[in-house]
Amino acid sequence: MTFDANRPDLLVGVIGTGAMGRGIAQVAAAGGMNVVMTDSRPGAAEEARDFIAKMLSRAAEKGTLGKDEAAAAVKRLQVVSGPADMKPCHVVIEAIVENLDAKRQLFGELESIVAPDCILATNTSSLSVTTIAAKLKTPQRFAGFHFFNPVPLMKLVEVVSGLATDATTADTIAATAASWGKQPVRAASTPGFIVNRCARPFYGEALRLLSEGAADEATLDALLREAGGFRMGAFELMDLIGNDVNFAVTRSVWEAYYHDPRYAPSVL
Repeated sequence: MTFDANRPDLLVGVIGTGAMGRGIAQVAAAGGMNVVMTDSRPGAAEEARDFIAKMLSRAAEKGTLGKDEAAAAVKRLQVVSGPADMKPCHVVIEAIVENLDAKRQLFGELESIVAPDCILATNTSSLSVTTIAAKLKTPQRFAGFHFFNPVPLMKLVEVVSGLATDATTADTIAATAASWGKQPVRAASTPGFIVNRCARPFYGEALRLLSEGAADEATLDALLREAGGFRMGAFELMDLIGNDVNFAVTRSVWEAYYHDPRYAPSVL
């Protein structure tokens, strides 16, 4: 599955407009793409569009984006009622809850809605791309398109290929990410991919230090920032991501590696 990432009529669908979905919609619109977005929670997509408009306006005030560019990007955003309205999309990116059954159900529905050459992509941070696509009739057009929070600021994007992902699908997603000003890296569908596999001990060891009374959260974060050179400490980053999301990722990686103690979730 392939398309020109720079074609002017490219239409991107985003399903799920929480922190990740609205961030993806923002970078796509700022990158010149027309975007349709939806969320299962009533009013959430409208709230996301207003939030994106504020962020783009703020970028224009700071001079990181031209005022005309910001205004044009907002005009490229459209809220739709549900997945059924994704029919004309060239690529649909899912950013819903980190739950395997929910994602498989959504993509099963989407497969019967969109055109045969539409690329289907998941923003999952740890679930198996191969497993999500296992029941699809056309898994070759399915891949992981994993952004990091906050999406507009984080350059890295993981392009994740499952066992059935066609090479042209991954190539097209990587080219699309690059056209949005991102740095795509290729990854296989292994538990946690690259970044989240590396990140699990970052959070896990910090939580162990806290549970053992080595230091409090603020001290541990300060040590990671000042001595380790990290932009944020582990606890600050968990607050940003959300402990519900971070725990779900930790648990899925731990279970996928047959309960390897390196990835064990913390009681805290």
